[in-house]
Amino acid sequence: MKINGSNHIHVNPYQKQMNKQASVSKGNASDKVEISNQAQQMLKGNEIQEARQKHVEQIKKEVQNGDYQINYQETAKKMIDFWSNRG
Repeated sequence: MKINGSNHIHVNPYQKQMNKQASVSKGNASDKVEISNQAQQMLKGNEIQEARQKHVEQIKKEVQNGDYQINYQETAKKMIDFWSNRG
């Protein structure tokens, strides 16, 4: 019986895939992201949000200083409107 050494062709069946991945990684492949104008405007924030933030900061300062005045009638009216589904 004659033995002719091992068949090295099938030693690594994934060699072709590994070579393909290596060639892709050597290339100058790059990803690119494009953001629409509308999305860019949303990222910047809007005037309403900024005004709301300023209002909240003003209320915080008034509460910390003890200057915040509660309008009890307006608060009660809004609570009644909310619970009666009018507002």
